[in-house]
Parts: sequence; structure tokens; C-alpha cells
Amino acid sequence: MTDEANTAPSPEANTAPSRRALIGWGGAGLALGAAAAGGAAAALGGGADDTETVADSGAAVPFYGAHQAGIATAVQDRLHFAAFDVTTDDRAELIALLKEWTKAAARMTQGHAVGGGAVSDLAEAPPDDTGEALGLKASRLTLTIGFGPTLFTDKKGKDRFGIADRRPEALIDLPAFPGDNLDAARSDGDLCVQACADDPQVAVHAIRNLARIGMGKVAIRWSQLGFGKTSSTTPDAQTPRNMMGFKDGTRNIAGTDTAALEKHVWVSGKAGPAWLAGGSYLVARRIRMHIETWDRTSLKEQEDVFGRDKGEGAPQGKQHERDEPNLKAMLPTAHVRLAHPDSNGGARILRRGYSFTDGTDGLGRLDAGLFFLAYQHDVRDGFVPVQRALARKDALNEYIQHVGSALFAVPPGVRDADDWWGRALFS
Repeated sequence: MTDEANTAPSPEANTAPSRRALIGWGGAGLALGAAAAGGAAAALGGGADDTETVADSGAAVPFYGAHQAGIATAVQDRLHFAAFDVTTDDRAELIALLKEWTKAAARMTQGHAVGGGAVSDLAEAPPDDTGEALGLKASRLTLTIGFGPTLFTDKKGKDRFGIADRRPEALIDLPAFPGDNLDAARSDGDLCVQACADDPQVAVHAIRNLARIGMGKVAIRWSQLGFGKTSSTTPDAQTPRNMMGFKDGTRNIAGTDTAALEKHVWVSGKAGPAWLAGGSYLVARRIRMHIETWDRTSLKEQEDVFGRDKGEGAPQGKQHERDEPNLKAMLPTAHVRLAHPDSNGGARILRRGYSFTDGTDGLGRLDAGLFFLAYQHDVRDGFVPVQRALARKDALNEYIQHVGSALFAVPPGVRDADDWWGRALFS
């Protein structure tokens, strides 16, 4: 492509029906593969600022530290994400649960069983641990918790736990974006837990045990399994590919880039409430890909849609993946061009996305796509403006649709064995 590419006719000038129109799909776009993001880690016995640079599949990621693990931590291969509704109105019960969850998370992330393990002194009593991860390594398991808007004030406006006045200003109700087709059953939640690991059984075991511990106080609202990480916080590693076959997250913030993390990812004590200092905000979006339509699209059009070549991942007009892109060499509707910080006032987000396939839709088409996870210090100058631009103009919208959405405030890390998830919020 040359610099003249930005003068090419826009898709709106083409009167031919789109593939979406022919097949009956809708669309709506976000950051599947371009320019956005950043990261850091938390630790049991060590510090959360000690970011992993080498992915050892059997290693344990430190749990205690200034920031929660699972944000800037080197991205693991598997995901089990769960959003919970809190079913109790008792503040003391919720606090007790958060304390118990924290203890269990600290043990599981180090490769240990919960409590006394999968045995019990009383044959009639269930064991403390469900047991399916016994004998497995820690597999770099991280557990990251977040608090949704409805934990502060429920849908009826009730302040169930006496924390309504502590809701951060940036924990907004996300606006509706053009093309969204959100399923309420796959959206929102009072709490979330993101479990990442290199072994899917280890990740599923962690969520299962937290759900078991929380029975009677919380219930899983929705969950998502993910595989094939679609972004990396370790720029020296090979950039992963999404299910459309393109390298994803080339310009993600590195977990070692302390300055970028402080600027774009971590909430500062000045910009947010004191209880959230050192934390972040997490946007989770389930993005359905119209795989069958995409697979019948020419290579040239696929590359024009993204603004990168499919093989090397180089920006159009360049030779290598990490070459600085010439945005004017891309179509005005190219995903990379629209998502790039230079097109969005410098906005950057840290991405930790995963691919998913959840069977078929009953019409012979794969229910597959991207589970998009993005961390930032404030969604109002991060995800929201970027997604608005993409939803209006991104050529990728013909091939994707956002079907689930949630936003959570992610508290800082657990400092030591006497600390617990959300302590500063409830103190």
C-alpha cells in the first residue's frame, strides 16, 4: 500500500450488498488485533512488581504484592472467567466470603489444595477441595477479582452493603455502542474472577472451588472458557494470533514497562478513590466472529480490513511486524488505523484476550470468537473512546458482533497473609 491508499473510496460508496447482508449478520467492533494495551504481576512471597518474562508452565506466580497478578503477568494459555451475583444482603457474610476466597486463592495459585485438601476427617462431610487438580503443577495460575457497579448499588438502587458512596466515578454504566447485540445473560455481574493458567484443568478447578466456597452467598451469573491467548505482555515472545488468523496485540503494553503501566493501567491515589489505588478497571467483552463469512473473504480484503499482512503481521506498506505503522497507508476503515493511539488522543489499554469456541448456533455455524479483556486506569479515556471510533467506522464490524459486556473495578493486590481482597473498600 502507498500513502495514497487513504484516498480510496470508502466502503459506503460501494453499492454492492455486504457479505453480512447476504448472510443476515449484524456487526460492531473492538480491538481484535491492533494497537492498544499494557501490563504487571502480583506475588505470593514476592512482590507484584516482579513481572514474569519467561513462561514456565509449571511455575507458581507470586500472589502477594502491590498489584493483583493476572494483569501485567505474562499471559497464560488458558482462561476461565466467571461473573457472580451476590445472593446475600448481609455485609458481614460478604466480607467473610472475600476473606475465605483470598485464602483459597493464595493456596491454589501456589499449587496447593484448598484447606485440608481432598480428604476429610469426617466421612459424612465433603472435602475442602474438589480434588481434580491434585498432583498438577501450579501452571502459573493467577486469580484476579473485580467489583461490578451493581455491588455498590443494585439495579433497584439499593445500597445493600453500605458502599454506594465509595463507587468510583470511573465505574460507569458502559454506553450502548452502535452494532451491540448484548445478551443480558452474558453481561454484568456483582463480582468477577479471572482465572488464567497454562493448564485448563487448573483454571477450571480454581473457579469451581471459589463457587463451591461461595454457595449460598454468591452464584455464577455467567462464565467463559478461553484458549489461545490473543495478546502478550512479553514483547520478546511471539505475538499470538486470533481466530481470524491475524497476529493480535502487537503493540500491547509490556509488563516490564513501568512508566506505561503507571500512566495507562494502574489507578493512582490522586485520580481515583484511595481504596482503589494500585488497582485498575477491567472491561470484558464477548465478541462473536462470523467465521464462515470471514473464511470466504479474499486475502487482500482481509488484510485491508486489519491494515496488516496476514503472514508476517507487518503494517501495510512495511516489512516487519513491529515496524512503526504508516496509518495513512491504510484504508480509513482499517482496524489498526482506527485503534491506534495516534487516532485516539494517545489512549492505550492493556489487553489479555482469549479465543473461544462454544459449539454451534443451531444453524451450522460456529459460536466462536474473541473474549476481549482490557485493563486501564480509566475507561472514560481508554476503552470508551476507542470503541466508539471502532463501532462507527471499523471495516471489521462486518465480521464481528459484541454479544456480552461487563465492567469491573479491580482492587490493588493483597499485601500479606493478613490482607484480603477488597479490604480497603470495606474498611
